[in-house]
Amino acid sequence: MICQHLKEAVETAPQSTYEEGCAECHAAGLHDWVHLRLCLGCGHIACCDSSPLKHMTAHHEETGHPVMRSFEPGESWRWCYVDEHLG
Repeated sequence: MICQHLKEAVETAPQSTYEEGCAECHAAGLHDWVHLRLCLGCGHIACCDSSPLKHMTAHHEETGHPVMRSFEPGESWRWCYVDEHLG
């Protein structure tokens, strides 16, 4: 069963000042993120939890935006941080 956050999540246009990957990693001088994620609340692009600095989780903790999706080519799965549910 899918959670309410995933049901209500709407695709958001990517918003990034750095087109090559995670802007926070880039600003810190790091280029070793593993995968990218897209916040469906605001379009922020950041690195995943397999990356050293886990910027998308930090973004969720800072903003409360509940749902992100994979921003990797060919992937469309989504994750709800609030309910810890994959959709």
